[in-house]
Amino acid sequence: MRYVKTFLRVLLGVFMTYAGISHLTVARQEFLAQVPSWLPQNPGFQDFVVLASGVVEIALGLGMILLFKYKGVVGVLLALFYVAIFPGNISQYVNGISAFGLDTDQARLIRLFFQPVLIAWALWSTDGVAQIKAWVAKYRSKL
Repeated sequence: MRYVKTFLRVLLGVFMTYAGISHLTVARQEFLAQVPSWLPQNPGFQDFVVLASGVVEIALGLGMILLFKYKGVVGVLLALFYVAIFPGNISQYVNGISAFGLDTDQARLIRLFFQPVLIAWALWSTDGVAQIKAWVAKYRSKL
C-alpha cells in the first residue's frame, strides 16, 4: 500500500506542477475563467490571481514530489488549497463560464464533484489526516 500511496502522491505532484506551469504559460486565459466573479473585476488583479495560484500550485506540486519528509504537511496544505480555489469552480458553474472544454452546465456541475476527490487524494496519499491528528494532539497537550 505504501508504494501505491507514493505513486499517487508523486502523480498528484506532477499534475499540480504541470497545472501551475500552465497557469503561467499556455492556459493562462483559460484559468481566468475560474477567478471568482465576486473578486474585483480588474483585469490586472485577475491576472495576478491566476499567476499567484500558478506559483502556489508549482510549489505544492514540487513539494508533493520532493519533500517526502514533510509529505503530511504538504498534503494538508494542498487539501486546503483545493478548498480555497473551490469558489472559483462554483463561480464558473453559477455564471456559465466555458473553459477547459467545460461548455455545458452539466459538465461544469460534474466537475464540482471532483474537488472533494482531489482533497481526499491529497490527504490520503500523504497521510495528511495523521498530520492533522498530530497537530490536534500537540495543541491539546498545551491546553
